[in-house]
Amino acid sequence: MVRERPAGDPTERAEAGGVRTLDEDITATDPRSIANLILKTANRAISNLELQKLLYFAHAAYIMRAKRPLVSGYFEAWTYGPVHPAVYSAFKAFGSEPITTLAQKKDLRTGQLREIDLPTDPEIVSVVKKTVHALGDLTPGQLVKLSHAKDSAWDVVFAKSKNERMLGLRIANELIKERYRNHWLSAEHLDDVEEPSEDTPLTYHRFS
Repeated sequence: MVRERPAGDPTERAEAGGVRTLDEDITATDPRSIANLILKTANRAISNLELQKLLYFAHAAYIMRAKRPLVSGYFEAWTYGPVHPAVYSAFKAFGSEPITTLAQKKDLRTGQLREIDLPTDPEIVSVVKKTVHALGDLTPGQLVKLSHAKDSAWDVVFAKSKNERMLGLRIANELIKERYRNHWLSAEHLDDVEEPSEDTPLTYHRFS
């Protein structure tokens, strides 16, 4: 099926000789849809913190494979690693406890909550399921340590925040792509980690 592009689609600019970056791409999927797929794929109930890390690694893996972002919006550098604010908000009521329901969205016509369609694109589903199968059995502490890998995108933004007063420590998709391999250089050193609780934004932690 041919998908109609919206007016001003950056893909058209790229095909016309313009430059499109990963942070300009508007074709990505609702992050809550991907989060719901992760929750349904996981073989156990997971917390918001764990969901955030699995979502981030699926997003990063998809960028490397498809050369475009998996989810719309953006990730921020929080205390325990990358966090997608929209997904965090969707599940924040669970705190540090396991998530037991899927995210919903409000129907703008009726004001009623309704289900969010799961992604059906085979490439997206494949990347998400492979990510969950590869990392889903790691503990929260191990996921955090992997996301904190030296010279990873989170590490770069965190280091920058020490020297600059930054509000909203956004992790650019281009930086995620550039630094992705550094996560796996440290993957074998995931022992002896402290288990975290609920995450907090670095901006609040440092400047409140």
